[in-house]
Amino acid sequence: MDFKHIFRSKKITLSVVLSIFLSVLTFKTFAAQGENGPAEAKNAEKEAFNPTTAILEHIGDSHYWHVGGELYIPLPVILFTDKGTECFMVDKLDHGKVAYQGKYYTYKLIEDKIKVVDASGNLDKAASYHIYDFSITKNVLALWIASIVLLLIFFSVAKAYKKREGQAPKGFQSLIEPVIMFVRDEIARPNIGYRYQKYMPFLLTIFFFIWIVNLMGLIPIFPGGANVTGNILLTFVLSFIVMLVVNFSANKYYWKHIFRPDVPLWLYPIMIPVEIIGVISKPFALMIRLYANISAGHIIVLSLIALIFIFKSLMIAPVSVAFVLFMDVLELLVAFLQAFIFTMLTALFIGTAVEEHHH
Repeated sequence: MDFKHIFRSKKITLSVVLSIFLSVLTFKTFAAQGENGPAEAKNAEKEAFNPTTAILEHIGDSHYWHVGGELYIPLPVILFTDKGTECFMVDKLDHGKVAYQGKYYTYKLIEDKIKVVDASGNLDKAASYHIYDFSITKNVLALWIASIVLLLIFFSVAKAYKKREGQAPKGFQSLIEPVIMFVRDEIARPNIGYRYQKYMPFLLTIFFFIWIVNLMGLIPIFPGGANVTGNILLTFVLSFIVMLVVNFSANKYYWKHIFRPDVPLWLYPIMIPVEIIGVISKPFALMIRLYANISAGHIIVLSLIALIFIFKSLMIAPVSVAFVLFMDVLELLVAFLQAFIFTMLTALFIGTAVEEHHH
């Protein structure tokens, strides 16, 4: 696959510039919110811009999908309580400014978390323990969007293969086929061996899903705007699925190596716990690597943008934008690289689990 033509594309250059512009616009919104405050406190003393709060809000999950300025999309709140289910739109909480009287409890948005409050608006810790939040947050919605995009890609390519069986790829099929061949020839086959075909659907799903959500995270508004792989719970679920696939695919030689290693008997009390820890630590390393690398990249880009509003100097702005441009181009590479590394290590773990015993 010739990546030179892709990275030289005007479309990618335009997307990078647009991403920077929208990031600056979003930070400008945060700065304005910090200076103006809520509606009832507009005449109060101006507050200094807090970059830490702005960055954490930007990369964190939220019950709102902020588009820009005062425009946002309220998302549905779904709460399971000990008394029943509550459903309402989050705009009833008005960004935590007001409390909402539900059917069973009174709710308020505190630090972007749904909490139960009493009649005075104070946090009711005892009642808050009895509610379970299954709301459609920004990350959940982005996860659904990524899943839909993934299904559209695979269904479209599969339909093209059936329609043009035995013919050269054409159109969108010709764009996706080199990536599929890359996963097969550079990831699956070298690490798993002749049994690689059984695991190709799983590896392709992981690779494309992580790549799509990583690219979506580079765009601060719809259809991105959500730091999905920067959420450690999502990377935990992905890693847990990998651990299940690896261990359920394992043959008897894999388990023999863990519980009956080729060492003297007196070393068993040491080697067996070490091998069991290795079974858990491998997917744990996948979880931390993906989460840390994606989060770090976003924090660096947002920190560089925040410098403009901290120093409020025309001398800083061009330098900051230049570094942001460099980091955004680098993030395009990181988005692909993290999908590649996660998929490659998954294939490697599967390969060690299904490898036949050699004398």
